[in-house]
Amino acid sequence: MNSEILDIGCGSNKYPGSYGVDIHPYNGVDKVINLDKSPWDLPSNTYSRIYATHIIEHVEDLVSFMRELHRISKPGGEVIVTTPHFSSFNSWADPTHRRHMSTNWYELFDTGYLAAQTGRFECISSVVFFGKSLRNLIGKLLVHIRGLRAWEKSSAFTFPGMDIKTVLKVIK
Repeated sequence: MNSEILDIGCGSNKYPGSYGVDIHPYNGVDKVINLDKSPWDLPSNTYSRIYATHIIEHVEDLVSFMRELHRISKPGGEVIVTTPHFSSFNSWADPTHRRHMSTNWYELFDTGYLAAQTGRFECISSVVFFGKSLRNLIGKLLVHIRGLRAWEKSSAFTFPGMDIKTVLKVIK
């Protein structure tokens, strides 16, 4: 394991230059790990950047998942989480999704009570991405004018988002 970059749930599309883990032995996976069983067979304080792309919605125990991300990250490391937004068709179309996320999903791991159970993460950014249709552009405009929370509370299912990308800094 030579990389300080880890791709959690990489599938067959591992982030370039990263060490890739997945539950299935796809081509390119460096280590097969069941992320629902902790502790993970990965060393502590090792990774400066971790990509978790379309995996967080699949895990059984989000608190354990976040605890393990915190454990294996270097102090100050970045965890980049991408997941479908709860208003996205993609969030609901996959029967293996266990949760549907909002753009503020991370808050209890930042300043909330879950930080004491997992280790603290500081949010650097959390943004929602939209498709290119006119309807999606209206959603994007509403976020720009009213803000993410107002859009999520009143307009997200009318003008749905696609994905959320959250960048977290590991506080140790």
